[in-house]
Amino acid sequence: MASTSVSRTVPATPDKVWSLIGGFDALPDWLPYIPESTALEGGRVRRLKNPEGEVIIERLVSFNEAERHYSYAILQAPFPVTGYVSTLRVHAVPGRDDVAEVQWSGRFHPDNATEQEVIDLFTGIYAEGLDALHTTLSS
Repeated sequence: MASTSVSRTVPATPDKVWSLIGGFDALPDWLPYIPESTALEGGRVRRLKNPEGEVIIERLVSFNEAERHYSYAILQAPFPVTGYVSTLRVHAVPGRDDVAEVQWSGRFHPDNATEQEVIDLFTGIYAEGLDALHTTLSS
């Protein structure tokens, strides 16, 4: 099983960051790669579309409002992996009340790709996503 994780400090309080990204159906609010999300099964599943129109279907597997994190599994996607589970979490930064740290991590099995290829793919997706989040919170 391969894994990767990316963290960024963003210019907002942990509560403000969580209010933006903590909704399982909120990706279009801050992630340009996902301009469309449809909640299914009472909000436990999201059907996403990327700019190319490709469909990604993900299921919420855990959610913790108090600790500001959730995990999800990919059910269908154009990515060369199986067994994908990812976690998005927001942390307070000790001694700072004006910033937060956001961590996006995932684990998965490569499928018709090398371990390094899929690690690079998701490291790039997470880094670009957190950069977009930083930009959204800066404006």
